[in-house]
Amino acid sequence: MRRKALSPLRILLMVLALPLTIGMITIGVYLRISDYERHEAVVHLVALAGCDTVQRLVPGPFFEGRPGYHKRNDPDGDGVACGTRGLQRQRTTAMPGTAGNAPRQTQAPRERTVGTAKFLKP
Repeated sequence: MRRKALSPLRILLMVLALPLTIGMITIGVYLRISDYERHEAVVHLVALAGCDTVQRLVPGPFFEGRPGYHKRNDPDGDGVACGTRGLQRQRTTAMPGTAGNAPRQTQAPRERTVGTAKFLKP
């Protein structure tokens, strides 16, 4: 039996679906190798599109070093993306005895598992 050749329409559909397929594979790989948890990594990716887009998914400002923070979303350079200067002041005054230039507290390292392998997040 002779196999039928692919029609031009099927070839066109496969060519048009190629960028979508590559994008889905890239996002899947990023979610698996990211330093963030999956839900945090999704927020971080969506924040690349801009503040309006990410705030539809997760409201609130995003602080430097946390998921969702990108320098281009922080025009005034105060360490708060998609927020205002008033939010930065509230954050610094909410902690008694701290000044505006106080060093940030670091979190304890977290473990991440992929299959049976365990990874320590810095």
